[in-house]
Amino acid sequence: MRIVLQRTGPASVKVKSRIIGQIEKGFVLLVGITHGDTEEDADYLAEKVVNLRVFEDENEKMNLSLKDTGGDILSISQFTLYGDCRKGRRPNFMNAARPEEARHMYDLFNAKLQERGVHVETGEFGAMMDVSLVNDGPVTLIIDSKEK
Repeated sequence: MRIVLQRTGPASVKVKSRIIGQIEKGFVLLVGITHGDTEEDADYLAEKVVNLRVFEDENEKMNLSLKDTGGDILSISQFTLYGDCRKGRRPNFMNAARPEEARHMYDLFNAKLQERGVHVETGEFGAMMDVSLVNDGPVTLIIDSKEK
């Protein structure tokens, strides 16, 4: 599993011009699933995300986690994170998991976030979505469960 994490102020996701998920502050997560991802991958990433210390404390040092600040998560499925652009001009997505496998892992990952006491809003799996956010910092990180 691979996540692009952005520390955000207000963020929302729309499907067909209708807001289906929104947060005031926290993280927007773009979540990619590849072949062979397991519950262990989802558990590792959920633990990492909720405890990652990237929010500023009273001394303006990145020392606080999402749990410390009471932030929320807007989680968006993103198969294109496994796009391969090495050959030609059109990416291939053969490294992205098949939709039925990816949906299961995406739902499992979001459940694991919620188990850790974080409020999670989501997009719509497989839909065309418009994601809006205010990147705070900017702070943007890539976390891959295969690189632990």
